[in-house]
Amino acid sequence: MMKNNIEWSENVILADADYVDGVAFNLTVNFERMLGRRVPQADMAQWAECVAMDGKVPLCPPEGGMKGDVQIVLVHERENPSLKNFEPGNYAEELDGKAVQSRVGELVFNAVQTEELAPKELLMKELLELLCQQKAVKRLMVVVDDTMVNALRPILQRYDSDERRTTLLTMQPVQGGAYRHVLLGYSLMAALGISSKEIEERIKE
Repeated sequence: MMKNNIEWSENVILADADYVDGVAFNLTVNFERMLGRRVPQADMAQWAECVAMDGKVPLCPPEGGMKGDVQIVLVHERENPSLKNFEPGNYAEELDGKAVQSRVGELVFNAVQTEELAPKELLMKELLELLCQQKAVKRLMVVVDDTMVNALRPILQRYDSDERRTTLLTMQPVQGGAYRHVLLGYSLMAALGISSKEIEERIKE
């Protein structure tokens, strides 16, 4: 579990990393078949940047007048020490505590693994509640399996605030709730190097 004394950024991404990794795999298999080419592993930094932009994190101005950061919390099962469909993918060696520059500021990665006998859903609920309590967090992006939305919805509604923009990213549309919704597939396609133009051209053939 993460410490309560962390100095949180205005921009935070909370993601079920196992779920995101699985979706990336499914997209890779489907698009390799459709496009007739190999799809490389997803670029973790590009994916995080796209999610941040989906959550309306502003781009840094060309003159470098604004400096901000985005904290990415990747939650994963103990038995999964690495993402299999992302580069970089090893939590302990390549992601946890690492940072990289992007168009939305510095991306700071943190990996949190489940505890023995503690289900991931409980950990996600605890982390979400912790983040919703932080007044410093102005833009919160939550990436979860569609089936976990109902478990998290009461927390999002309880901490609904005009001072914070909350964006939920899933693979299926989600109705209602104290949050905005964006389809997860768009950011993953960008990270996998798949463009809508390429898809359109392939369909026309």
